[in-house]
Amino acid sequence: QVQLVESGGGLVQAGGSLRLSCAASGRTFSQYAMGWFRQAPGKEREFVGTISGSGVRIDYIDSVKGRFTISRDNAKNTVYLQMNSLKPDDTAVYYCAAGGYSTVVAGYDYWGQGTQVTVSS
Repeated sequence: QVQLVESGGGLVQAGGSLRLSCAASGRTFSQYAMGWFRQAPGKEREFVGTISGSGVRIDYIDSVKGRFTISRDNAKNTVYLQMNSLKPDDTAVYYCAAGGYSTVVAGYDYWGQGTQVTVSS
């Protein structure tokens, strides 16, 4: 079992930055790819990015490339999502997830509770 706890969400103006953190329990953190997803009201949960267990492979949805950066610190059992140049369309609840290296919801076994990100125009 892996338990995930996100933090770092909040309200920010367009063009601003936030860094989300996701702390994981357990001793097998490095064995899991870690994904970030987001879900806006009335919309399906959407893939944002993922990072392999070693941190070597990283992938993003096109709309965040060049603005968002995923990283992980396996010694701290933590994955991060640095979000720059935020836009109102980035407003959503952001979730981290642990599982295989995947761009779909079904590829992940464990999920955090989510953290709200609101970008004002």
